[in-house]
Order: sequence, then C-alpha cells, then structure tokens
Amino acid sequence: MRFATALTCAWIALCGATHAQDTTGEGARLAIEKLNQAATALENAQGASDRVAALTQTVQAYEDGLAVMRDGLRRVAIQERAIQADFDSRSEELSQLLGVLQSMEKSPAPLLLLHPNGPIGTARSGMLLSDITPELAERAAALKNDLDQITLLRSLQGNAVDALQDGLVSVQAARTALAQAISDRSDLPRRYVSDPNKMARLLNDSETLSAFVTGLSQIDIAGPAPRTADFAAAKGALPLPVAGRLLRRFDEPDAAGIVRPGILIAARPLSVVTTPWPATLRYRGPLLDYGNVIILEPQDGYLLVLAGLSDVYGEAGQVLDIGAPVGLMGGTTPNLGEFIENSVEGSGNTLSETLYIELRDGQSPVDPANWFALNKE
Repeated sequence: MRFATALTCAWIALCGATHAQDTTGEGARLAIEKLNQAATALENAQGASDRVAALTQTVQAYEDGLAVMRDGLRRVAIQERAIQADFDSRSEELSQLLGVLQSMEKSPAPLLLLHPNGPIGTARSGMLLSDITPELAERAAALKNDLDQITLLRSLQGNAVDALQDGLVSVQAARTALAQAISDRSDLPRRYVSDPNKMARLLNDSETLSAFVTGLSQIDIAGPAPRTADFAAAKGALPLPVAGRLLRRFDEPDAAGIVRPGILIAARPLSVVTTPWPATLRYRGPLLDYGNVIILEPQDGYLLVLAGLSDVYGEAGQVLDIGAPVGLMGGTTPNLGEFIENSVEGSGNTLSETLYIELRDGQSPVDPANWFALNKE
C-alpha cells in the first residue's frame, strides 16, 4: 500500500523534527503494521466473510494512520509557531545582531581593530573583539539553526500532502468496497428470518427505546443461540464498538437535562462500528429520534443497543462474529485542504460524532461503562 510507505517516511521525518513522544510513535508503528496486515488479509481472502473482515481492518488502519498524520502536522505547526514567537519576542535583539554581523562581513578585518587612540587602544579593542567574536558566532549559529528548523518544518508539511491525499482517497475507497462486500456476502449463519409485519407493529407501537427493546426481547427466535464463550465473563474487557472516548456517563443528564440509561462515545466521522462480541443481529434501521440503530444479542438475556449511526449493515437474524462491521458513524470526509488546515490550526473537533450505547440484562439497563474497556480522558 502506498499510504503505508508514505506514512512510514512522513512519520519518521515528523518524529525527528518534533521529538514526538514514544506513545505517538507507537501509534504510527501500529497503524503501519495494521495496514500491512490488512493488505495481506485482503490478498489471501478466500470468501465473502474473509473479504469483509479484511476490508474492515483496512478501513480501521487508514483511520488510525490519518489520525497519526493529523497529530504529526499539529506538532509541526506548534513547533513552528513557537520558533516564530521566539523570533518575534527578540526582534530588536536579532536586528542588532544581524547589523553587527553584516558590518563585520563588509569591513576588512584590520580596519575593525584600528582605534583612534593609537596602538594601545587598538590592542584593547582587539582583546575585546576576541572576547565578543565567539559569542557572536554562537548566537549567529543558533539563529541559523532556528531558521533552518523553520525551513525543515515547512518542507515536512509540504511532503506530507501526497501521503494525506493518498490516505483520504484510499480510506473512502475502502469504505465503499466494504459496503459492497457486505451486500454481496451470503455465507453468514442465521438464527431466524425477520417478520416484517411484527417489526412494523412493534415500531409503530413503541414510543420509547425502552419499550421497543422490551418488545423485541419478547419476540421468539427460531434457531438456537450460537455457542460462544460466556458473555458475562467478558465484563470489563469488551472493546468499544468504535474508536473514541467516553463523553457522557450512564444516567448523566445531557445539556437539555435529558437522562438516558446508557453512555455516549465521541468518535471520528465515518468511523466503522463493529461488534464487540459474537452476537445475533436483532434489529437494524431507524428508530424514534435515535437515528439508525443496531441491536445485538450477544447472549440470551442480553441486548446491546448502538444508536446514532449514519449507515447500518447486515440483516436481522444474522449471526455475526466479534469485530464484524455493523455500520458507519455520521459526518463527512474532509478534503485535503480542510484536513491540513484543521490539523495545522488545531481547529475542528476530530471526535465530532457520537455513538450511544445501551446494554440490557433481562429487562433492566445496566451501566455499559462497567463492561467496556473505556478511554475516560
């Protein structure tokens, strides 16, 4: 993949110029590794499910790589601004230094040592100049280093453009290919075929998410539950369905004072949403004011609600493996100019979309924060 190669080169340069922290460098290494693994998985895919899994991995790797590039450009911009601010604060001092250096460059060395008081004065001026010259040279070298650093940082920003362009185009192509692969997939096991009449009545009669989920749990399923590890044993270690951070806690009121029995995760636009555990897909589609909703049954007696997606994948009754894609977050892909501007200026919320997660044990909602490995920054 060209983006993996470009990301490697760009990030090595950015790390060298900005002294990036080890954790950020590790993020770049993991993104590059995931891209390479995804390329191999896609090449070796034997069937529709393998292709879907490989494309899911590809989309996630591109998302991680672009986040790394955004962070690198932000670091470059911060360092450039810091050097420029230092120049601005010492403008008078630097002007004097440049004036002295230019004067010394234009005047023959013997004339600089002549003094109107004769040989003794000349000797004294020579001694003073011998003391001053090393300091001037040191200050001039520091000034040149700072100027060279600004030139380097601006060059790095320019060189990152090709990598970013390739990444932005490739991630969108991977999302499109993923949606098509899911549409073409026909090898998933099924527990049942959804009854459209029952579902329509339930949707029409339900005035709240709680009422809908309760009604859904009472609809019988024909096939037996898939044999998987105990879902309850995974409590506290489930991966989030989408990369992001905790924005609102269980039963925490929002800005309008509305309290919901779930958590809210801030995520990047168009991020792929996946199953955190093998599960039966019980419902997908629009629901009340929650936008597009996915409801999964990871084990008999448990229902996991994911709300706020823009696109949803799959069909009710399908049995999904862990990490299977079930949809995309909302938002739009920025163009190259917007991406660079938002990165350099630090503007724009990179986690601008929100995924609502609700987990029910029987008929009762439980705090999902106790089940997922959360980033609580």
